[in-house]
Amino acid sequence: MFDVTDAHSENLIRLDPSEAPHFGAPGRVGFHLIDTTMMYAPRSGGVKRYLHQKREWLIKRRPDIAHTLVVPGATTGLAAPGVVSVAATRLPFGDGYRMPASTTKWETVLRMLEPDIIEAGDMFVPGHAALDAGEVLGVPVVGFCHTDAAALAALHFGDWAEAPAMKHWAAIFTRFDRVVAPSRHIANRLAEAGVEKVSVQMLGVDTDLFHPDRADGMKLKRRLGLPADAKLLVFAGRPAREKNIESLICAVERLGAPYHLLLVGAGKDAHYSPRVIPMGYERDPLKLAALIASCDALVHANENEPFGLVVLEALAAGVPVVGPSRGGISELIDDRVGQQATTVDPAGMAEAIEALFAREQTPIKIAARRRAEQRHSWDTTFEGLTRIYGELVVGRSSVAPTPMRA
Repeated sequence: MFDVTDAHSENLIRLDPSEAPHFGAPGRVGFHLIDTTMMYAPRSGGVKRYLHQKREWLIKRRPDIAHTLVVPGATTGLAAPGVVSVAATRLPFGDGYRMPASTTKWETVLRMLEPDIIEAGDMFVPGHAALDAGEVLGVPVVGFCHTDAAALAALHFGDWAEAPAMKHWAAIFTRFDRVVAPSRHIANRLAEAGVEKVSVQMLGVDTDLFHPDRADGMKLKRRLGLPADAKLLVFAGRPAREKNIESLICAVERLGAPYHLLLVGAGKDAHYSPRVIPMGYERDPLKLAALIASCDALVHANENEPFGLVVLEALAAGVPVVGPSRGGISELIDDRVGQQATTVDPAGMAEAIEALFAREQTPIKIAARRRAEQRHSWDTTFEGLTRIYGELVVGRSSVAPTPMRA
């Protein structure tokens, strides 16, 4: 039993590992994996979907591996079976995200759960706490690089910020026992920064959930008040600056009829253009899958995207994708399943959209679905990751842990 101070009260929250299924299960022959990240909120995107898919897969396929998520929340304690929250302040205008402030408190929670291996999904407080907890416990720590911190720094602060951000990026990731990149693009960026021990493991997609059979394009167009011959493009994701949504909007305005753009998650009350239909975040996975499947193409204009899980979801639904010719998305699409844009400015995106629809669509849709099925199952992703976890746990099993700090 451990006591952890809740940042929002004077109370002590008692967290007993025995209260949660799998925690410290006696006689288990596998190991206890903890995933921890601050990129987890009610309206989270790819990282949260990856973590939930991993948890479901482990329960079904690898019950010998106990799995716990440690994520931000309003209070510190057991938030759900297998999910522990650590109190963190909600970010203003942060769409539900919370910013952890205390590395010590986060590390205490990680240590008390007695993991055999930890995966950190960011380089902020949870990432630092994972490294500290791993050092104390003598357990390996994996860093999963979900974001390009240097590219984001350059975007938000100017080109001058990229070099110091990359230096900091490298300093953190070189401390992990293994770094996992979701694309060759990110692996190369990490290598440029001087990070070694990098493994590439692409993410996957639920091909049963995202499926062409969920498509009903005519029904969706009637619902949106569009003519039957409209070409309905879709983007689903946060309205973050790096998503380059403005370029998508300008591209559709440039194209004119019959093109329209559906923005899922960009805010239902936002006002863009008569050709743009903003829609709020869709919590229901089935409804999201149906929305994507019912559109004519998915468009994405972030050439620094580490991976692009929504691209796989579109491909699985048999929906062609127009995206950049560089970055993680370029590794997922080509002219067999969509169209690469030479540039992600409005002119480049508009040209690529027109080029896509100048071709016969049925073969592209069939190829998109086939690619998702053959290359991007979650089985492939998690079998690869569990091999990495197993190698690291076995490699550390003969190393005595550092005595735990008081």
